[in-house]
Amino acid sequence: MDLTTALQNINWLSVAIAAISTFLIGGIWYGPLFGKAWMNAFGYTEEDLKKRSIPRTFGYSLILAFIASLILEMFIGPEADVFFGAMAGFFAGIGWVATFLGIIYLFEMQSMKVYFINAGYCVLSLTVMGLILGSW
Repeated sequence: MDLTTALQNINWLSVAIAAISTFLIGGIWYGPLFGKAWMNAFGYTEEDLKKRSIPRTFGYSLILAFIASLILEMFIGPEADVFFGAMAGFFAGIGWVATFLGIIYLFEMQSMKVYFINAGYCVLSLTVMGLILGSW
């Protein structure tokens, strides 16, 4: 399928909802589930996190999540079903994102704990994105 055809088959509403889903997952993942462990692993305090620009952080994060959702939608195609979408998201998370994060974290000498927290978020988010995209 060429790029023009791929773009004509985009379900923009599902792409937007899939992008927004990363915020819901991230809020739980980096909040009550792993928030303290993530902060401790990087040495952040609540005061450190308050110094960042919330509109900038969340605005750019939404744009990046939208791009990821759009590319996943183009990757899985218009004929995908829920199972294929979820599996495509899962394997993109495990096979591409988590592996490259692993390489980066090895060179940055980051802890395995923070790797599993961040890679786990990526895999879960992409799986849910794929599930949403495949269901529409």
